[in-house]
Amino acid sequence: MQLKSWQLVLAAVAISFMLALAEVPATDRFTTAAISLSAGVAALSLMAASALLGARWGFVETCFGGLDRVYQAHKWLGIWALVFATVHFLFKAGIKEWEVVSIITLAPDITRLARQLSYVALMFIVMLALNRNIPYNVWRWWHKLSGPLFLIVIVHWLSFKTPIALSSPAGLWLAFVSILGVMAAAYKLLLYRFISSHAEYELTGIEPGAGAAHMQFTPVGKVVDFEPGQFGFLRMKVDGLREPHPFTIASAKSADGRVDFLIRSLGDYTGRLIANTQIGMHADIYAPYGRFNRSRAAKREVWIGGGVGISPFVAWLKDEANHFDRVTLFYFYTPGRDFPAVELMREMAEQRGAELVPVPDGPESPVFRQRLAEIVSEARPEEVEVSFCGPKGLLGKVQGQMRENGIPESNLRHEYFEFR
Repeated sequence: MQLKSWQLVLAAVAISFMLALAEVPATDRFTTAAISLSAGVAALSLMAASALLGARWGFVETCFGGLDRVYQAHKWLGIWALVFATVHFLFKAGIKEWEVVSIITLAPDITRLARQLSYVALMFIVMLALNRNIPYNVWRWWHKLSGPLFLIVIVHWLSFKTPIALSSPAGLWLAFVSILGVMAAAYKLLLYRFISSHAEYELTGIEPGAGAAHMQFTPVGKVVDFEPGQFGFLRMKVDGLREPHPFTIASAKSADGRVDFLIRSLGDYTGRLIANTQIGMHADIYAPYGRFNRSRAAKREVWIGGGVGISPFVAWLKDEANHFDRVTLFYFYTPGRDFPAVELMREMAEQRGAELVPVPDGPESPVFRQRLAEIVSEARPEEVEVSFCGPKGLLGKVQGQMRENGIPESNLRHEYFEFR
């Protein structure tokens, strides 16, 4: 069973409110002061959980079923942290009759400044994360501040006069999540580059396309271990291209340890990457991530790739697995921008004995709708397993076609296409 974003948010908020309300008199638990206090505890807890998810630790990815799900949860933790921080900021978190004390004593002006800065810092982090108009290289460096800014929130908690003693259950909870969050943030900021799973590679081949490129990397020493369908963070060791960026690995395991990426110019960074990379450049590849693996037990497989979302299916076709005769691959592309070319994809599919259905005219294409209906009529709907990788808009259309043909929602496996 995979952990969902809403489950983590609900658990953190429920624990925070339960422990915080236990520290105030029963008669005051439904006052705005008690709600504000509890909301503050929840906001700090959600920020700590967000820092934990941002560390890219393997056990966290396993819990969520893939790093794409981790990033979705990371986003929602930040949004809900801002919601509860706003409640905490708007209402005074105390009543005159409460016995309150601060854990550390700071000057009143500094205590007040920490309170205001903690809210501004959280609002800044969330707005930054949600703003897709910021260039990637700028976004990445500003986002690195989220760890240090979390320390300001902790200072606010420690210096704020509250009925929550450090030795109380609520105090121990806050201490636990704060330590966990700081450890995760410190790891991601200071240690990730050095001790996470990665290897150095050399760029040994480039096949250009229409606003895209197929890049082939050969290991310099050790190799990264991966399964077809997983992705890695590519960090070129060249000025201007050093920001690590996620790309699906478009190759299967091989004796020489080669790693291929299909990269399309979809933003400022990918545009520079395609325009400026040259044979012989070196890069670090941080991998593997993701849990988008082929379903080995499916009786009938439908693969749907949209645009650069075809990458994991290219890797699956290159794999030495079998039972490709039960596979139909729908390749959604824009005419003139098909990369890899439809002819190449058809050749790969024929070599494996899989069926390729090119779809150049979008999800409402009669070809797509008719062939999917035929597949369902040939097999029972519950036997059809759908694997999808592509834009969110296309995903919604695919889900609609699945419902129309009676394919259970649980038979859909997909990876979120966008991280930001």
